[in-house]
Amino acid sequence: MKRRRVGRVATISMHTSPLDQPGTGDAGGMNVYIVESAKRLAQLGIEVEIFTRQTARDLPPVAEIAPGVSVRHVTAGPYEELDKGDLPGQLCAFLSGVLRAEAMYDPGRYDVIHSHYWLSGQVGWLAKERWGVPLVHTMHTMAKVKNLLLAEDDRPEPAARVFGEEQVVEIADRLVANTPTEARELAELYGADPDRIEVVNPGVNLTVFRPASGQEARRRLGLPRDAHVLLFVGRVQPLKAPDVLLRAAARMLVDDPGLRSKLVVACVGGPSGNGLARPSFLTDLAVELGISDIVRIVPPAPQHELADWYRAADVTVVPSYNESFGLVALESQACGTPVVAASVGGLRTAVHDGVSGVLVEGHDPHDWAQVLGRFVREPAWREALAAGAVSRAAGFGWSVTAARLADVYAEAMAHLYRTPIAVSS
Repeated sequence: MKRRRVGRVATISMHTSPLDQPGTGDAGGMNVYIVESAKRLAQLGIEVEIFTRQTARDLPPVAEIAPGVSVRHVTAGPYEELDKGDLPGQLCAFLSGVLRAEAMYDPGRYDVIHSHYWLSGQVGWLAKERWGVPLVHTMHTMAKVKNLLLAEDDRPEPAARVFGEEQVVEIADRLVANTPTEARELAELYGADPDRIEVVNPGVNLTVFRPASGQEARRRLGLPRDAHVLLFVGRVQPLKAPDVLLRAAARMLVDDPGLRSKLVVACVGGPSGNGLARPSFLTDLAVELGISDIVRIVPPAPQHELADWYRAADVTVVPSYNESFGLVALESQACGTPVVAASVGGLRTAVHDGVSGVLVEGHDPHDWAQVLGRFVREPAWREALAAGAVSRAAGFGWSVTAARLADVYAEAMAHLYRTPIAVSS
């Protein structure tokens, strides 16, 4: 019987480009996931073509970001950034561009489609029918989960997104869940067939994010050598809850006023989503809380600089209301910095409670202040968690993620064609 190989994947990321800087606009962990897994898939001999919406007139039609990995820019709507709420109106235009790109080649160019986020899943659904190939889909975030865990100032996801996600879940040949928790949510909230759900943990770039001198990192970033640095990294929006860190820091100063001369709260990231309505939110909150002197608001940073922020910090704080996985937590731990995270979603997988960091139930700033204060008072405990953090992250390399994804692609093809499949090597 003829054996089929996974040779080329059409990856669809409609609403955010893998070329965008994470921490800005809608760019975040998903962008990192797509780029890093694509590079490792290419190393396995599987070409990856990433379709995304063109957001600037001067972008080339195709851009190679690594050997075997290219980005195809599809014209769909105005070039400037559109709110995700406006993007469903561009689905037809984007789909047309994807289909036209494939039509330039002989039939059979793509062996499998991997769509990311529900908008891309809608495009992947129709492309799957047209090309006769399997659709693998990763949700990254789910409307039903977000609506169950809304922050105080957040808006619920619209019914149209819920319905769109349900359609993608029903049609996809395989659903990739980041954690067992997400797999359970897919089955319980969306009625997904457990036999079509595969758990594939995201990874971390262990070459970039690795332990190094924290004092040297502080010198490069202009931070005091003896500071107690609390770090937030991510998009500034209600879902990510950076306000919890600021309120906790203010509480720490109430409990120990002498800490003010050494405490630094660094927030690395930019407004996104609902946060765009109040771009000065963190600055205004710092003024309101009377802690402007200890808060540093830093624009999104490239990976090498971000690694320095992790190394310079005593602890990285991830107080999100929901995270499908939490790449920030992994990156921080890979640099040897423990994490204090909300006990939600994929953060329960990324952080080993009591070993590589601490998981906190709820979002009461008083509770967070108690945990963060312990990092100041007990440096030996912090060092023990730092060692556990490095060990925890070591098991989440992107090469492992890519190998698992290659297996999922092969299984999806085997199920569709009912023939044995071999992964390219």
